[in-house]
Formats: sequence, structure tokens, C-alpha cells
Amino acid sequence: MSSFTLISLIGVMLGVLVLVVVMAVYSGLEKDVKARLLGFSPHVLLSHYELGVEGSEMKDWQAVAKKAEELPYVESASAYIADNVILDVGSWQKPVFFHGVDTSSPAQVEGLERMLDKADHPKSSADMGMDDQVIVSSTLIDGFRRSGMDLGVGDTIRLYSTRNFEHVMRAYKSTEDNVVREQYPEDWKTISEGLSNGWKTSGENLTFPSEKLQEIYDLLDGIRRSGIREPEEAVITDLLLEMEKGEPDQAKEIYTFPATAKDAIAKNLSVLAGSDRDKLDIEVFKNLKSIIFPKDAKIIGVYKASQMANTPDVFVPLHLAQNLSGLDNSVQGISLRLTNADLSDQAAAEARKVLGPEWLVTTWGDQYQAFFSLINQQRAMMYFALSFIVLVSAFSMMAVMFTVTIQKRREIGVMKALGAAPSQIVRVFLYQGMILGVFGSILGVVLGRVVIHFRGGIQAALRSVGFDPFAASFTGFGVLPAHNNPVEQAMFALMGFILCSLAALVPAFFAARSDAAKSLRNL
Repeated sequence: MSSFTLISLIGVMLGVLVLVVVMAVYSGLEKDVKARLLGFSPHVLLSHYELGVEGSEMKDWQAVAKKAEELPYVESASAYIADNVILDVGSWQKPVFFHGVDTSSPAQVEGLERMLDKADHPKSSADMGMDDQVIVSSTLIDGFRRSGMDLGVGDTIRLYSTRNFEHVMRAYKSTEDNVVREQYPEDWKTISEGLSNGWKTSGENLTFPSEKLQEIYDLLDGIRRSGIREPEEAVITDLLLEMEKGEPDQAKEIYTFPATAKDAIAKNLSVLAGSDRDKLDIEVFKNLKSIIFPKDAKIIGVYKASQMANTPDVFVPLHLAQNLSGLDNSVQGISLRLTNADLSDQAAAEARKVLGPEWLVTTWGDQYQAFFSLINQQRAMMYFALSFIVLVSAFSMMAVMFTVTIQKRREIGVMKALGAAPSQIVRVFLYQGMILGVFGSILGVVLGRVVIHFRGGIQAALRSVGFDPFAASFTGFGVLPAHNNPVEQAMFALMGFILCSLAALVPAFFAARSDAAKSLRNL
């Protein structure tokens, strides 16, 4: 084998090898990141519309979960909660994203168990149970260490609910305004005079004009929704409930009330009429019932996070998630795990049919659509860019074959003088290119699979000399994952073979057209 032929063979082999190795590693990363996301994310998420508001709290979620388990493809149904908290360790605070875990669901616990970083944190466990125990990400632990705090399994962190800020801000804002009767003087006059003078006696009952009652009701409801003080809001709510006790008579255009309704309504009006701003402000801050106290939680596990995917900073048990989100016994949605995550679209379609239009059904594909779209785009770009390596190798082979035809011009002249047809000369060089393509492509695939098999040792060798292009802190993997796809690798080999054959065909065509007499003059 000549040195030119050897160079061509090595070029093709390296081009195919790079394609095989890079795409196998890329497929492995994609597959493992997807497995991590599906380890804790719902395959299908059910959330409820209440009064047109998306994501309303679900109180009777156990009944919905039981009904959802009967849907096709569904393996289990459990509670779903995800929210933000402020994490506090010493003097170090940071907003973090947490995900609630239903510890009674074996699938969720097993998914977390597979994510644990047992190499750097061997005491990690996914058994949170019903205690205030949490699992944190490795990136969070690294952040602690960069701040000079050595935090790990067995240590305690404090979690502050961000819901408090909303409630406190609302209470504070409400104290900036006057009391209702002073803030809405014209509306208050219409309401107080109307509810005092609009009553008429009808036997043992009382009546009130429908149009006037509806006007007063709308005014009160608008005031209630305007962000007034909580004590006044409660009084107006009671007032509205009393007004709803009336029975409509469309023919007479009146509402009929029991005799006691007027006194109950007058009592609430009297409270609003005599409200004192200073006393109300004291009551507002004194009765902040929705304040959620901070929770101390013990770290029982650390999982290996990857910057390639957006995963929660903290996993908490369901009861703690409900407490931190201010949901009491409610949840944000129902997480469905399927027998096969790839059947999520079919399962979602069945859920929409059974549950009805008031339910929002989201698949994991919808949830991570942007992420997987980016992955697919990157994959296409990698194919496009790396294919040029094989193409360059083919052009190099073409240049080598042109050199060979020049070196063999005398032999070509002799063959043509002896009666060789142009097609026969073309086949001589074409077969040479095809042979180089076959052996180069096969060697590229074989050596690529060898490199993939020993990638851990190669990574260790690179790290030993201070070069780590695939840092575990970024990828989330100590050893790069890889996935060999025989069909894909066969396509790479076929592509190398076709390009090499085409590269050999061009110089062979020019060699076949050479003048035999000119070639023989050089003998």
C-alpha cells in the first residue's frame, strides 16, 4: 500500500470515527438528561380551571387522582406542587425552586433514587418519609462551598415561603387607603341609602327591587375586589352572602327575603359605617393568618444536577411542599406517570375526553418543548457540521487519486493502446476508491466504538493533565454517557463509502479521457 493510499484511508477513518464518537456521546447525554427529567416530572399534568383562572388550588385532589388512575396508559397518579422559596443558611440567602414529592408513590421515590450522587455523597438517600427532610442539587452544594460553607448530607437548612411577601405586601398596601366609606363616598351613599330605604313588607317577608339590588351587589363586589383591608373585605363578603339569600320573582321584578335579612344587612352596614382606620390597621397586621412560618429541614440526599437541563434546586416531601406553598391540604395539580412516557399524547387525549374542558392537560413534551426543540436543532447542526469532516476527507482522497492518475499515466496509456475501453479504466480507479471507502468507514466505526467503550479512561487521562472539556459540574455526569445506535453508525459508514466512491469517480473519469499517444511518449 502506497503512502498516498494510506493517508486517504486514515482520513476517511478519522472522519467517520469523529462522527460516530460525537453523535454517540450526544445521544447518550440527550437520553440520560431526558431520563432525569422524566424521573421526577409528570408524564402528564392535570390542572384545574376554577372561575376561568388557570392553576387553581385543588382541594379534593385524591378523588381526581383515583379517577385518573383508571385512564388508559396511566400507571399512577399523585399530587403535584412546584414553587419558589428563600433558602437561608447562616447569613447566606438564595431564592430556589422546589418540587414536591409524593413519598407514597414508589415511582417518584425510585426516580429520585436513580438521580442521587452516591459517588461524592455516599450517605445520600431518597427516603424522605413524612419528616421535614429534603434532597438538594449538587449545584446548590457547590454554591455553598464557593461561599465558604461546607454543607452536605446531615446538615439543616431553613426555608422561607415566598408566599409571605405577597400577603404582607397586600396587607401593607391596603393600609395606605382610607376606609371604604371614605374611599368610595358616592358608591357608599348609593349602597347605604339603597339598603336602608329599599325594603317593602310583603306579609311575613320583605321585598327589594331586583334592579336596585343588582346595582348595589355589583358596587359591593367591585369594592371587595379592589384590595381593601381584610376586616372590611370580610364584612362585605358577609353582606353579599346575606343579599344572595333573596328569592327572585322575575314577573314582579323583586327579590323576596326573610324578615331577619334586613337586620343582618343593617348590622353589617353599621360595622362599615363605624369603622376606624387606626383600629383596622392594627387588626390587619395582627390577623395575618396566611403568614407561613419558616421551616427547618434536614438534608438527606444530594443529586447530581446538570446545567444542560433546568432541574429543581430542592426536592421536598408533599406535606412540606403544601405548607411552604400555603396550600394546606390542597395541591396545584395531579401528576400522571404512564406505563410508557412516549404515550403521553394519547394519554392526554383520553384525559381531556373523560375530565372535560375545565381541566388543563399538559404533557412532558409540552412542558419541555423549548428544551427538546433546542436539542433537536443542535443535533441537526452537529450532523451538518461533522459531515463536513467526512466530506473534506473525500476531497483529500480526490486529490490523492488525481496524483495517482498522474503517476500512472504511462500505465493508462499502455492499457488504452492494448484496447482497454474508457469504462474499464474508470472502474480500475473507482474500485480503488470504493475499497478505501469500505475499509476506511468500517475502521472508523470500529475504532469509534472502541473509543466510546474506553471513554472513561480517556476522560481520566485528560483530567490528569489538567484538561477537562466535559466537566462533571456542567454535564452532571462523572463519565460521559454514550449510546451506540447501530443503524445510525451504519449510515455514517455508508455516507463515507458513497463520498469516497464519488471522490474516486472524478479523477477516474479524467484518466479515462487522457490521450494514449501523449502518455506513451513519456515511456
